[in-house]
Amino acid sequence: MNTNIKTTGKIDTKVLLSTLWIVVMINMLKADILSLYIPGVTDELANFSASAGASIPQLMLFGAVMGNLSIAMIILSRVLKYGINRWVNIIVGIVTIAYIWGGAVSYPHYIFIATVETLCLLLIVWFAWKWRNVEA
Repeated sequence: MNTNIKTTGKIDTKVLLSTLWIVVMINMLKADILSLYIPGVTDELANFSASAGASIPQLMLFGAVMGNLSIAMIILSRVLKYGINRWVNIIVGIVTIAYIWGGAVSYPHYIFIATVETLCLLLIVWFAWKWRNVEA
């Protein structure tokens, strides 16, 4: 059995981007789950919905779309071809940062998790921006 496996030490960009999207997605779920334990959160959502001019189901649909966009990026980062992959990761990364902070609340857990998500998303944008196709 050969135990002298040689590696380059470099992680494939597609794998790296996909893994960062997994971290973002888990953190998005964790922030939502922890928020459910805060008394009065549903009342705050109702007040926000009234001030935003959107119904709660409309806000939930928007959240579902954004959450599924992040889930889709886990797979798309691995299967899209180089050029489109780079731009989709950059654009969706920036849009997701805007979504996270656009709906931000001042709960300490949310600020912490949103910061982790943002750092991961900035890494996604950075790695996608610096990514060069070695197969071209």
